[in-house]
Amino acid sequence: MDHLQAIRIFARVVETGGFSRAAQSLQMPNATVSKWVKSLEDHLGVKLLERSTRSVNVTTDGAAYYERTRHLLSELDDIEATLGRDRASPRGALRVDSGGSTASGILIPALPGFCVRYPDIQVQLSVTDRTADLIAENIDCAIRSTANDPALVTQAIGTLRWTTCASPAYLAEHGTPLHPQQIVDDRHAVVSYFSASTGLIQPLQFASAGDGDGDGDGEPIVLEGVRNPVMVSESNAHLATALAGLGIVHTLDFMVRPAIARGELLPILADYRRPPLEVYLAYPPSRRYSTKLRVFADWVKQVYANVRES
Repeated sequence: MDHLQAIRIFARVVETGGFSRAAQSLQMPNATVSKWVKSLEDHLGVKLLERSTRSVNVTTDGAAYYERTRHLLSELDDIEATLGRDRASPRGALRVDSGGSTASGILIPALPGFCVRYPDIQVQLSVTDRTADLIAENIDCAIRSTANDPALVTQAIGTLRWTTCASPAYLAEHGTPLHPQQIVDDRHAVVSYFSASTGLIQPLQFASAGDGDGDGDGEPIVLEGVRNPVMVSESNAHLATALAGLGIVHTLDFMVRPAIARGELLPILADYRRPPLEVYLAYPPSRRYSTKLRVFADWVKQVYANVRES
């Protein structure tokens, strides 16, 4: 028995939900697919599938076996892609983890170009503001703002500027602060972002006025005693609070730039902008030689360069 072939056929039966659909996708007779799965069950000494005239159900042992082997098959496909003909035309699923604002504001608008260039790569974009366990969850890579996980390989892919802003209605009613400390002294409402997993609040940070290039090269200013009548734990909701006039928001520039261009938000304290945020691509060491990951890394670096330049 070709053990690897049997595992691949079993996986297709599970993924397609039946022998007929698996046989069709593999371009094999139904009887051949059934024979391979039966041989695998005999080899393992357990029943992987419960068959009836109407359906095929995965047993408990079968589900556990599938979950373990599908990761191995994915790893093997990546290894073979780096050595064979797929080097020039990478193919297969690429699992990417990203926060909500990054996905909707940066990756997805640029993604059509990637799909045209690499039509055989299926991008599976997991969108969440939590920190995913890439190794445990079998994720190929993630866009992150830190490079402090020793279990992962990280590479810098760009930087993002910060912007502080509020709605015209809020500023008309409460005034426009001309220095960061006025936010505290004048009791301005600030809608802060907090981590749903840790509860930590993102600090309201600025830089003392530098050479005027807006890159935060002055001494850091971290405000204390800020009034937070509303806080949110999701980046798109953070933008919505600013548009609703709930207060001042301090967020990444790409998030609010379209609303500023439409006049729905007004930037403030631009001379005190904090240093840009470093952005990284993080991935498990086992993905180091993945052709799919390499081409995605090259592409996403250019995407972030375009965000910075626009």
